[in-house]
Amino acid sequence: MKPRLYLETTIPSYLTSRPSRDLIVAGHQQITREWWEKRTGSFRLYVSQLVIDEVSAGDPTAARERLRVLRHIPLLDITPQVAELATGILAAGKIPRKAATDAAHIAIAAAHGMDFLVTWNCVHIANAAIAKALAFICREHACECPVICTPEELMGE
Repeated sequence: MKPRLYLETTIPSYLTSRPSRDLIVAGHQQITREWWEKRTGSFRLYVSQLVIDEVSAGDPTAARERLRVLRHIPLLDITPQVAELATGILAAGKIPRKAATDAAHIAIAAAHGMDFLVTWNCVHIANAAIAKALAFICREHACECPVICTPEELMGE
């Protein structure tokens, strides 16, 4: 059975955006495109309504393209367990309240038993400095924290 993977909003955003002039962002965009073409078939992909809401914002043409790449990906529900876990993550102070949506992405992935959460948000989500604390908080809420990583880390061999 293929591993289950939650796509956070930065993935469809980097996948469909025009190449950036910022070299780091441009590199992330290229890695995301290569990962999408070569590796997504190795996973069962999921998103949530939060991802749909976030990719729907902004320029209407860009939003349509982001939504197009997600059109066949199943949605995970935002359950009471998700809300409780997100609240616990925020209460621990590991993610600031202004980034509550980031805590919710982690909670959705953990509560639904995802193997991976893939993101380019390395400030509040794919951040090694908070990974142990997130794993502990998830276990306190009877969940396993998924492996949180970037597409580059899932490129395979």
